[in-house]
Amino acid sequence: MTPKLVFVAAVARNGVIGAQERTPWRLKSDLRRFRELTWGKPLLMGRRTFESIGRPLPGRKTVVLSRDAEFRAQGEHLARSPEEALDAAARLAESMGASEIIVAGGAQIYSAFLARADVIHLTEVALNVAGDARFPALDPGEWRETWRETPRRTDEDEADFHYLRLERR
Repeated sequence: MTPKLVFVAAVARNGVIGAQERTPWRLKSDLRRFRELTWGKPLLMGRRTFESIGRPLPGRKTVVLSRDAEFRAQGEHLARSPEEALDAAARLAESMGASEIIVAGGAQIYSAFLARADVIHLTEVALNVAGDARFPALDPGEWRETWRETPRRTDEDEADFHYLRLERR
């Protein structure tokens, strides 16, 4: 069975997902949700996203896509092209018994895989922020919202937010 390609992203109202290779907000609730959505699944991410996290994430296996021939990620799977990354992630999904491959950013990676995505778990962050990384524009004719939740903001969250599930039409 071919695993679904699933995006997980937090996006500001103005489309920003990052500023100087960092997330421009702190939402502890969303970090917990990210863990729940990704646990036991292969992650596919770009080099800069991997470096911004600073370490392999427990309970997941990561495929890092990078054109930088010098880049090495100890203990992680490296890919030099989108096709190589998908092949590696599919093999990992099979070995892990996972039905999904999680695309976890950044902006170039989301853009490279958007045409192949099946599902998007989106956190809409109620902020307009400056940033240099943006989530790709979604064509409403291609995506339908199938679920929405507005969790209670805690003291550990810097903004209000909504969770959405979008599925390809």
